[in-house]
Amino acid sequence: MKYYEVNFTIEPYTEAYSDVFSASLAEIGFETFVPTDKGLQAYIQQSVFEEKSLKQSIQDYPFPDVAISYDIAEAEYEDWNAVWEEEGFHPIIIDDLIVIHDVKHTDVPDLPYDIIISPRLAFGTGSHQTTRMILRELASLELKDKKVIDAGTGTGILSIMCIKRGATRVFAYDIDEWSVDNTRDNLLLNGINCQITVEEGDASVLAKAEDADLLIANINKNILLNDLSTFSSKLSSKGLLLLSGFYTEDVPVLDKAAQHEGFQLIKKVTDENWCMLLLEKQ
Repeated sequence: MKYYEVNFTIEPYTEAYSDVFSASLAEIGFETFVPTDKGLQAYIQQSVFEEKSLKQSIQDYPFPDVAISYDIAEAEYEDWNAVWEEEGFHPIIIDDLIVIHDVKHTDVPDLPYDIIISPRLAFGTGSHQTTRMILRELASLELKDKKVIDAGTGTGILSIMCIKRGATRVFAYDIDEWSVDNTRDNLLLNGINCQITVEEGDASVLAKAEDADLLIANINKNILLNDLSTFSSKLSSKGLLLLSGFYTEDVPVLDKAAQHEGFQLIKKVTDENWCMLLLEKQ
């Protein structure tokens, strides 16, 4: 696959402004984001890129006093991701309960849940607010002997946490082939070889999945709205739907759509402007 590297300058720059913009870029196909001092670098497949959509995302950016400019270059296939793989990432600790680290960092605290991740191009090391919120919720849910669906699995981190919490089966899928391969590698790193099925594709691949007790989806708002009906069809009665990947202002439209599909909101959690919803199928 050939990629474009797009360098964005955000003025004034803050990490929060960058996070909000990254989420809107993800909605139009950008896959990987690297913070810079003045903004971020973002990568997108050339076959997917539409500059018209990019300009619209900048125009729709919700902070009118922030200026965003960019330049586009063809990313050399080489090592724009290999640097990330080579350097790895610093261990991430969540509530003195979960530690997430790569194979290069083994001097980590002994916590109840130890997850090894080699992230490659996939989203999900536990550093983002949405991933952290879901991991915290998984640490408290009763998952023993449960069947789980992990929609948009990324690195597979949430699937791995479910198995560590006692789930018997997980069906994970992602539309991105890099994520599918990365998830399979990360399962091996964590000693999991038979309890998780990983498929490439969109929600249509759920036709292959058993009905589940819990479905997790850390995806952007538009995909969630599009797939809610499919999610509902794959959940058992009283099954739980755990959603994140959107902002607090998106909650009303998501809650209304979920109610239409037979879900009742039982919990809402926020982290900065990001949000997570836990719903139950009635």
